[in-house]
Amino acid sequence: MDWTDTLLDRLAANHSREDVEPYQVTARIARVGVHIAHRQEEAFGRFRLNRGEVGVLGALLLAGSAQLSPTQLFKGLMLSSAGITSRLDRLERAGYVKRTRHPKDRRGVLVSLTGAGRKIFEQAFEADLAGEKDLLTALTRAERRSLVSLLRKLLSALEPPEPAV
Repeated sequence: MDWTDTLLDRLAANHSREDVEPYQVTARIARVGVHIAHRQEEAFGRFRLNRGEVGVLGALLLAGSAQLSPTQLFKGLMLSSAGITSRLDRLERAGYVKRTRHPKDRRGVLVSLTGAGRKIFEQAFEADLAGEKDLLTALTRAERRSLVSLLRKLLSALEPPEPAV
C-alpha cells in the first residue's frame, strides 16, 4: 500500500471504488510530479536557477541559432506572458539570455541564449540528470520502457504531437 491507496480507501467510504478508480493513476502521476519538481528545484537551485528558468534556457538551446520571441517561449512552455517576462528579466540580468529588437516589428523582441546561458544550462542539466536517474531506480529497464509507452499514449491524447518551441 502507498499513500494513494490509503487516500482512496478513505474516499471509498463515501464513493464507490469505480468512481475513484481514475485516481489510481492521476493521483500517483501528480505525486511523482511533486517528487520530480522537488529534486529538480534542489539541483537547479545549486546554480541559482529554478525549473522555469532552466525550461527557458533549454527551449532557447533547442532552438539552435534561431532567436525566439517571448510569445513563442510562453506558448511552448505553457506559461503566461507575465511569467515569461519575469523569467527573461532575471535570466537577462544574470547574463544568460539577450533580448534584441525584432528587425521587422518595432514593438517586438527576440531572445537568444548567451554563451554563459548555454554553459549554466549544461551544468544544471548534468546536476539534475543524476537525480532523474536515481528517481527511476525502483523500475527495471523493461518497466521504464513500458511506462514510457503508456505515458506517451496518455500525453498524445492531451497534447499536439510536436512541441510548440
